[in-house]
Amino acid sequence: MGADVMRQGSERVLLVTNQNPQTTIFVDFITEQITRIVSVTAPRDYLDTPSGETTVVLLDADHLGEDIMQEWHKKLADTPSCHLTAFNLRDEDHAASLLTFLHLRGVFYRDDHLLQICKGIDSLFSGNLWMSRSLMTRMIEFFRKQQLNAYRPSCGLTQREIEILGMVSSGASNCEIANQLFLSEYTVKSHLYNVFKKIDVHNRTQAANWARQNIGVLPPLCRH
Repeated sequence: MGADVMRQGSERVLLVTNQNPQTTIFVDFITEQITRIVSVTAPRDYLDTPSGETTVVLLDADHLGEDIMQEWHKKLADTPSCHLTAFNLRDEDHAASLLTFLHLRGVFYRDDHLLQICKGIDSLFSGNLWMSRSLMTRMIEFFRKQQLNAYRPSCGLTQREIEILGMVSSGASNCEIANQLFLSEYTVKSHLYNVFKKIDVHNRTQAANWARQNIGVLPPLCRH
C-alpha cells in the first residue's frame, strides 16, 4: 500500500486550459477518481515539469489553437516522463489531423464519459497508448504514405524547398530552419516565397497543411 501511495505521489495530471467553473468540476471529479494530483495551467504558461515526475498533459482542444499545441509539443519533446494527450476533440477526423503534427499518446473526445477519461488516464500512466484501433490504423496508413512521398519532387519544388517546407509543417521558425540547414534567414525567406508561389498558398499555416497532405511531416528538429 505504501509503495502504491508513493508511486501515485510521483504522478500527476496537468490540464492545459482556461480556468472556469466547468474546469473546476472536471478537476474535482478526476482527482477523486484517479487519486493523483491534478493541476490546471493556462495555455501559454509553459510549465517546467520536475525531473522524475510522470505527468499526463491534457491539452484542451476547445481552448488551444494548433500553434499553442505545437508550442507545448516542442516544450515537452525531450521530456519522456510527460505523456502528451488532447481532449475535447470533435471526432476521429479531428484526432487524425492533430496526430499528423503532434506526438500524442492519447486522445479523448467531447462525448467521452468522465469515467472513460479516468480509465484512459490510468492506462497512460501504465505506459500504454489511449486511442482506438481504427485511429491507429489510419495513422499507420498515413505514415506509410508519408514515407513513400517524403522528398518526392512535387509541383516543381526543388529538394531544398521540400526540405524547408517539411520543417515549416513541423512548426520550425525561419531562424530554426536557418540554423539547422546552415543557411541565412534571408535565404530561408526567399525559398519560402518561391514555395508559396509554386503551391499557391498565402501563409505558413496553409503551407503546413499542404505539406502534411503531400509530402508528410519531418521529425521535430533536434535542439542542442
